[in-house]
Amino acid sequence: LLLLLYVGYLGLGAGVLQALERPAEVQAAQDIQQQHWELLANYTCLQGPALQQLIEGIIQAYKGGITLQGNTTNLGRWDFSGSFFFSISTITTIGYGNLSPSTVAGRIFCIFFALIGIPLNLVLLNEIGQLMLLGVQHCARRLEEVFRWQKKASLLIKTCALVTGLLLFLLLPPLLFSNKEGWSYEEGLYYSFVTLSTIGFGDYVIGMNSDRTYPGWYKNVISLWILFGMAWLALVIKFCINFLE
Repeated sequence: LLLLLYVGYLGLGAGVLQALERPAEVQAAQDIQQQHWELLANYTCLQGPALQQLIEGIIQAYKGGITLQGNTTNLGRWDFSGSFFFSISTITTIGYGNLSPSTVAGRIFCIFFALIGIPLNLVLLNEIGQLMLLGVQHCARRLEEVFRWQKKASLLIKTCALVTGLLLFLLLPPLLFSNKEGWSYEEGLYYSFVTLSTIGFGDYVIGMNSDRTYPGWYKNVISLWILFGMAWLALVIKFCINFLE
């Protein structure tokens, strides 16, 4: 029964996503094909295979963090702050997919780095989560002692912890992303949940817009936000698991 429910839930998600996203995909494919043919028609000196090769080269370069800016190229994804952010996205298993090592040595290093880093990250998240839980329980006990409340104190503190976590990790960060990345609030909220839940689609990633200048503290603060936000969301997901079971 549980397996049928699981497969049915996946089927529901697939059906809804197909209905919502398929028309946009078809339209985007038609638009890019139309632009391709118009470019070849307007600039007859361009050859189809050469243009295709250039497009593929640009895509590969963009995946490696290189973008064109006029007559120059923009680097910076593999500076220390970018590499640090890649490291945390690796051991937290977010894996945005927008950036990956291109050298053999870098790929081999990632294997060993992740083998040690992922367990280390899980241990740290568990400790942070336990500290958060202990803090909530301590506050609940204090309320029970001061106001002589029983179950109300625990429910009140848990509700406050949930609301505080929602504000700090999901509802307020999109305002920062709107300011630094130029995203809408909905895009920032979507990025927040996709990141903290370690889904990591990679369609939105902070600090990747070559047209913007980011402060030095930006990626470091976001790294801390990811760490504590994942610990908080893990507690929420654990509660949902207990409820479902």
